[in-house]
Amino acid sequence: MVLIAACIFAKSGKALVARQFVNDMTRARLEGLLDAFPKLIGNEKEAATRQHTFVETDSVRYVYHPLDNIYVVLVTTKNSNILEDLETLRLFSRVIPEYCRSNDEKEILAHDFDLIFAFDEVVTLGYRESVNLAQIRTFTEMDSHEERVFMQIKEAQEKAAKQAMAEKAKELKRAQKEALSRGLKPSYQSSTGISSSSTPSAAAVSEPVAPRPAAPKGPIGGGKALKLGGKTTNEDDFLNTLRQQGQSIAPVEKASLSGGPSSLTAPVSSAPRVKREAVHVRTDEKINARVSRDGGLESGEVVATVSLSVATPDLNNVAIQMSNAATISGVQLQVHPNLDKKEWQTSSILKVKPNGKPYPVNSDVGILKWKQVLAEEDQLPISLNCWPQESSDGVQVNIEYTLQREDITLQNVRIVIPLPTATSPIVGECEGAYEYMKTKNVIVWSMPVIDTSNPSGSLEFSVPNGHADHFFPVSVAFSSQNLFVPITVQEVSSGSGPVVYSLETNFNSDHFEIV
Repeated sequence: MVLIAACIFAKSGKALVARQFVNDMTRARLEGLLDAFPKLIGNEKEAATRQHTFVETDSVRYVYHPLDNIYVVLVTTKNSNILEDLETLRLFSRVIPEYCRSNDEKEILAHDFDLIFAFDEVVTLGYRESVNLAQIRTFTEMDSHEERVFMQIKEAQEKAAKQAMAEKAKELKRAQKEALSRGLKPSYQSSTGISSSSTPSAAAVSEPVAPRPAAPKGPIGGGKALKLGGKTTNEDDFLNTLRQQGQSIAPVEKASLSGGPSSLTAPVSSAPRVKREAVHVRTDEKINARVSRDGGLESGEVVATVSLSVATPDLNNVAIQMSNAATISGVQLQVHPNLDKKEWQTSSILKVKPNGKPYPVNSDVGILKWKQVLAEEDQLPISLNCWPQESSDGVQVNIEYTLQREDITLQNVRIVIPLPTATSPIVGECEGAYEYMKTKNVIVWSMPVIDTSNPSGSLEFSVPNGHADHFFPVSVAFSSQNLFVPITVQEVSSGSGPVVYSLETNFNSDHFEIV
């Protein structure tokens, strides 16, 4: 089959995203094909109710799938295999929820480039690649460790250069004051007394000039230039020198110096490395929440993915018994299409269909996903109350956290509060630890663990200027080994009986803000 383009249309007929996969077609021709699609389906009343539909013209075929407020459309040649077209269409339809929270026009346009990059992993030069959703996610999220190191050292060098220039300016001013106090004139003033009638001997007689202060020894900015991907031998010594001078240099694995305050709340997993057995089950759960400063949840959801990895071919048909799956309400569950849905609905068992493909060996495969939309602020694992009080002396800020889910232990909790510009906070009370980061203009309140032993805590500080809006949004980051939705593995078995397995659970905050 030859896939010409993949597109996303709004129900109004507007093209939101379009990706062309062949090179022998002009832009005008592609735009003409896109403009023709809304007209071809405009008179079909049953188009929105069909699961898969298609229309044909003299030259191309449109295979499309309605998803709420949008159409996912594939433009193919007329001699392409319709079964392969439908299978590719289903994969494109499953890619969209991976990057967009909803199927409305605003969300699609906000993640248009993410969708285009994902589409490129599915189709190359008009032909479909043999990939799944987990591989697409891995390919699109690849980053560069060398780039993070380069950006960290670059900003550290800029700070060192600014500090060296400030010290040099102070030293020059100090030398000038000393010269004036001794009655010596600067060198540029001695030339004012020389005229055309002066004799050479008179010009030679001048006041002694104060010696020019020596420049600080050592190269400014760390010496040798950096090369991306190269090995820097003086990186650790340079960073240690900055730390001794009082600069706060965070490791690359924790936070990037080039990022803004949001990089301070990047999720850090505190789960220990578990011993992986021949059957390993991993659950990754994330929460997104936006809370109003006056109280009330504006938006919130919890999404999770359960992945399975088997080490030997004799275990590629294991069955996994999940607990609590049938008792939890308000959670949308979705199993992999290759698994037996009847067995899941009746017994909460994840197993391959009788004629389905077995699990691949030594590869993480997603087998179960769930999503829970949060409606109340009381459902959040932790709540924050930030209270700035303005006065004539400045602003007094009180912020308090409360653990609302006692069955969840939060680890590596970091609360980032922005501050007004050109001000330093005065901390009066703090449970845990805090750090004022002047370069980012924030104060970071951190607790290693929040559980039933410390279900609440407060931070109190004051600043000499500013108003209430300067301290929002407040960002929260944490990690936990306890799942928000307690759907766990109860037993793993094969045809010969129970199988030893290892289990790994991670619950992190993805985007948690009080605005």
